[in-house]
Amino acid sequence: MDTATHVVMGVGLGGLATLDPIVADNSASMQTVMVAVIIGSQAPDFDTILKLKNNAVYIRYHRGPTHSIPAVLLWPLVLAGTAYAFSPEVSFLHLWLWTFLAVLLHVFVDIFNAYGTQALSPFNKRWLALGVINIFDPLIFFSHIIAFILWRYGSPPGVTFLLLYAVLAVYYMWRCLARNKVLQQAEQFHPGATHLFISPTFNWNKWHLVIRTPERMHVTEVRNGRLRYLESYPFEPIPDHEIINKARQDKNLAAFLSFSPTYRWVVTEIENGWEVKFIDLRYRSKGYYPFVAVVRMDPDFTIYTSYTGWIYSDETLEKKLKQGEKL
Repeated sequence: MDTATHVVMGVGLGGLATLDPIVADNSASMQTVMVAVIIGSQAPDFDTILKLKNNAVYIRYHRGPTHSIPAVLLWPLVLAGTAYAFSPEVSFLHLWLWTFLAVLLHVFVDIFNAYGTQALSPFNKRWLALGVINIFDPLIFFSHIIAFILWRYGSPPGVTFLLLYAVLAVYYMWRCLARNKVLQQAEQFHPGATHLFISPTFNWNKWHLVIRTPERMHVTEVRNGRLRYLESYPFEPIPDHEIINKARQDKNLAAFLSFSPTYRWVVTEIENGWEVKFIDLRYRSKGYYPFVAVVRMDPDFTIYTSYTGWIYSDETLEKKLKQGEKL
């Protein structure tokens, strides 16, 4: 989910913690747990700092190690231990339990969007991306805001957030059923499909879907139960070719391939050599595919610039490639 949603969920868990009599026993305990839970709800995304290094490192590791099983166990110990050092009157066990719940909830809800996480790492490095909830879901966010307002005007926070999360659990189940219905419809049209990659949108009745068969990749949209084909490409596995093999040695393309499960690739001869471009088909927006990796090399196959990331115009991509040129 987005940062704002993780924040409101953290505050919501803090409100829910008032149901714990050990935590609610005094204001100091409640404040300590609230702070630890809010930070815990953000902790797995501390890897966003990797953006300061470069996009390749960020794409390869974001939602990876910091969302893994060891991290889910380690974050609460670090955060609860730090908070306990400043507030030793708090029950460490209860402080740890609520912080653990905050971290676990963060990773759990991230699994439900199209980006996903490596939540089973290091036992399984596969990305878990269920494609059920959009990365920003207005209902989830604004229902928390309404709950905060009710809390402000006297509604018991524990009961308020317990009811809210019961409603959201039903909402998640409904969205899972809606997603499954879309996938079943796609399978009816393409019984030979090998992979289906689904992405939800802001609109509950609209889904982005990539259907891969042994021969084709169909970029489609399902709106109000109707499957519409937007574009279709041949399914071409990455070939064992000198230009492609050289490009795959580049860190930006390597990071892209470590994350993207469905893409098309294009090799183009350009004025000063060759361009290899990989395009992720999952995130089509207004006819444009914003998540790409581009490698450019001279006629002797020496890489002189590359880029991977989210780009929403060809002009911006050219600027990024210019900035990355090796002098």
